[in-house]
Amino acid sequence: VLGALDAVVGAEDVVINAAGSLPGDLHKLWRARSPRQYHLEYGYSCMGYEIPAGIGVQQAAPGTPVWSLVGDGTYLMMPTEIVTAVQERLPVNLVLIQNHGYASIGGLSESVGGERLGTAYRYRAADGTFTGAPLPVDLAANAASLGMDVLRAKTVRELREALATARASDRPTCVYVETDTATSNAPPAEAWWDVPVAEVSSREAATTARSAYDRQVGDRRRHL
Repeated sequence: VLGALDAVVGAEDVVINAAGSLPGDLHKLWRARSPRQYHLEYGYSCMGYEIPAGIGVQQAAPGTPVWSLVGDGTYLMMPTEIVTAVQERLPVNLVLIQNHGYASIGGLSESVGGERLGTAYRYRAADGTFTGAPLPVDLAANAASLGMDVLRAKTVRELREALATARASDRPTCVYVETDTATSNAPPAEAWWDVPVAEVSSREAATTARSAYDRQVGDRRRHL
């Protein structure tokens, strides 16, 4: 997705993101072409920031191609700001990446023995886990219902064409693409996040994660 977007943007474009796994992916893979192109909210990982921020950029720099990159989890936090973009005729471009769950927090949950509990948009299975069929949630239809032009891309070629169409449009436009949470071409973070793990648990995943945490915490160095 980022490669297809990189092939479309110009130096004057502004790329906006804030939450999920995209900040890390952009940090590792994106190469900004101007000082203002790379607009990320690192401080608090504010889910829902991207769409309002796109509106702000459009108001501050009219005519600037703006790309608000959001995952499905972030989109669910504050999609209604789309109505403001439509009302004010601000051509904010929304790249909506649907992977049917909270991929970033799911990965963190797995790393600390939480087994990705409740992080997939799926029905409960017979065993009570959230491993059933995907929920029938259509976020592209939701964006359209709020007034955006929506372009659904199912292939890389369709994605590139949709991104180019969105950039040339003078209306708020959503490019919707589905991705797989199980695969990632981004390099690993090579960093350790100090998220404590339960000391006592009857689940093997949690006890294994605790053992790993105890080993890693011993190498922790505090900043002076």
